[in-house]
Amino acid sequence: MPENEELVAKRRKLGPGSETGLRGGKMPIDKYRNFTSWYPIPFDEKWPTRTWPSKKIEKAPRWCSVDLRDGNQALINPMNHEKKLRLFMHLIKIGYKEIEVGFPAASQTDFDFIRHIIDNGLVPDDVYVQVLTQAREPLIKRTIEGVRGAKNVVLHIYNSTSELQRRVVFKAERDDIKKMAVEGTKLLKELAEKELKGVNVRLEYSPESFTGTELDFALEVCEAVCDVWGATPQNQVILNLPSTVEMATPNIYADQIEWMCAHISRRDSVCISLHPHNDRGTGIAAAELALMAGADRVEGCLFGNGERTGNVCLVTLALNLFTQGIDPEVVYNELDETIEIAEFCTELKVPERYPWAGSLVYTAFSGSHQDAIKKGLEALGDKVWEVPYLPIDPHDIGRQYEAIIRVNSQSGKGGIAYLLETEYGIAMPKDCQAEFSQVVQKITDASGKEVSPKEIYDAFNSCFIDLKEPLSLIDYEMSKGSSGDIEVSLKAHIRVGIEDIEITGEGNGPVSAFVSGLNKKLFAPHMMHFELSDYSSVARAQCKQLQSSEAVATVRCQAMNCGKKQGGRRFGIGIHRNTTTAVLQAVMSALNRIGSAGDSKLFSKLK
Repeated sequence: MPENEELVAKRRKLGPGSETGLRGGKMPIDKYRNFTSWYPIPFDEKWPTRTWPSKKIEKAPRWCSVDLRDGNQALINPMNHEKKLRLFMHLIKIGYKEIEVGFPAASQTDFDFIRHIIDNGLVPDDVYVQVLTQAREPLIKRTIEGVRGAKNVVLHIYNSTSELQRRVVFKAERDDIKKMAVEGTKLLKELAEKELKGVNVRLEYSPESFTGTELDFALEVCEAVCDVWGATPQNQVILNLPSTVEMATPNIYADQIEWMCAHISRRDSVCISLHPHNDRGTGIAAAELALMAGADRVEGCLFGNGERTGNVCLVTLALNLFTQGIDPEVVYNELDETIEIAEFCTELKVPERYPWAGSLVYTAFSGSHQDAIKKGLEALGDKVWEVPYLPIDPHDIGRQYEAIIRVNSQSGKGGIAYLLETEYGIAMPKDCQAEFSQVVQKITDASGKEVSPKEIYDAFNSCFIDLKEPLSLIDYEMSKGSSGDIEVSLKAHIRVGIEDIEITGEGNGPVSAFVSGLNKKLFAPHMMHFELSDYSSVARAQCKQLQSSEAVATVRCQAMNCGKKQGGRRFGIGIHRNTTTAVLQAVMSALNRIGSAGDSKLFSKLK
C-alpha cells in the first residue's frame, strides 16, 4: 500500500511552483525566438521547391581538415610544433588532400610550422595547404610570406556577415561588410599574383556566421568576391558557407545551401563548401543533408574538435559513407592509431560512446543484443556485412571481435556463451547456456560490476569441472558386451566421498553402461535412480587458450524416486582429449550438481 494515498495523489498533480519543490518551475522561454520566425527562406523562380529530401549521397565530398587551425585554436593547450607535425603527417597518411595548416599572420608557431613543412618537402604534390587570413594588408602579406615555395595553396579569407554581428559587433551596414570582403579579395589577388608565381593558388571565401546572414546578402557578397577573383570552371572559388553557430534544425541548413546553389550565377565556377558546427548536437545531420542539397566539400576536425561544442566530425562523416558502400576516399582501417594521435595532440579524450570510435561502441551488455550478435556472426556470409547491432565490421577499422560482447548484470546467456566459445572454445547447448547464465548473474548482481572472460571461465570451472564431491571418476575400462543386444561392458573406479568403489554396467554404449552401473551400485538399493538426457559432444573450438584438441561433452540428468521426478534437472560438462572420458566426467558433473542443489534425495543415503 502507498505510504499515504493523499500524498501520492498530490505528487501526481504537481505543477510549477509546487510547495513540495519536486518540480523546478518553468524555463524562461520568452527570452528566445524561433529561428524561422525572423529568417525567411523564400521560394522563387530559381528555387521553386526544395529537392534535396529526395536526393542521395552517392560519392564522398572533397574533405578539408581544419584540425591544425580551427581545432587548434579551441584547445586549452594549443599544439606545439612537434604535435602539429605529428598530426599533419597522420592526416597525410589517412588521405586528406586539403589541410588547413594554420593562421600564419596571427601566430609565430603557426608561421614557423608552415615554413617547416614547406622547406622540408613534407607536403605531397597532390596536397593543398590551406591558410587563413583576415582581409588586412599586413596580415595578407605575412600569410603569403608563410606559404611561399609551396606547390598548392588555398588562401582562405573571411569576414563576418551576419545580421547580429553587423548590428552588435561592427555597427556597420551591408555595404560596409561587402566592401570589406571585396577589398580584401582584391588585395589578396594582387599580392598572390605578384608573390606566388608558379604556385597553384585557390581562393576560399567564408561569409562567417553564414547561417545568421540573410540569404540575399550572403549571395550578393559571394557574387562580388567571385567577380573580383575572376572565378571560372578552371579556377573555381571555394565558397565556404559555415554554420558557425548552429541556429536551427539541420533541414534549415540544407535549405540555405540548396538556395545558394540555385541562385549563384556561375555554379560551375564555385565549389560550395560546408563548415558545420555542433551547437545543437546535429552537425553530422546538417552536413549530410547539406551534401544532399548540393554542397561539394566539407571542412571539419577529427572527432569533432573545435570551438564550443566543436566542428563536424570528419571521422563520423567518412565512416557513415563507408557503411553505405560509398568509398570515403580517406582510410580509417587503423582507427585506434588515429584516436591515439588525436588524443595526444589535442589532450582531449574520445568518449567511450563516440560514434564509430568510442571504446564501447562495438560492445553489447544487453542479453538480447548479445544473443543477436552471436547468431549474426555465426550466420554471416562472405559478401554483405549483416550482423544485428553492428552496422560496421570492427575488423574494417582495426578493432577486434573480442571486445564486442561484455558481461554485466544486464547481460544474458548469449553474451556469456559467446565469450566462453570465442575465448575458451567451449560451446554449450542453449538450455545449458540459460542454466549457467544464472550462475554468472549471481556474480554480477553481487558485485554490481562487469565480469571479465577470465572470471566467467573461472565460474564455469567451479560450476561444472572442479566439482568433485560427492562423486569423482578415477579410471575405467571397457570390453565387449555379453550378448548381441549389449554392445559394451564397462568397469569403473569412482570415489564416493572418501571411499573408492568399483562399479560395473552394461549397455549399448559406454554412457548407458556407466549410467547403468551407477544406478545399480549407488541408487537402486535406496529406491532411487537417475536418468540422462540431452547428451551432446563437440570438439573444443580453436581459440587463444586452447593448447590441444579436446572434446566438450554435455549431459543433463534427472533424479527419480519410484518412477517420479525429484528436484530439477541439472547439466553437467566434461572436457577431455578422449571423448568417452569427457562424457563420463560430464555425468559425474551433473550428478554432483544435483547433489549440491539439495532439491532431491538422490544422495541422502550415501555415506
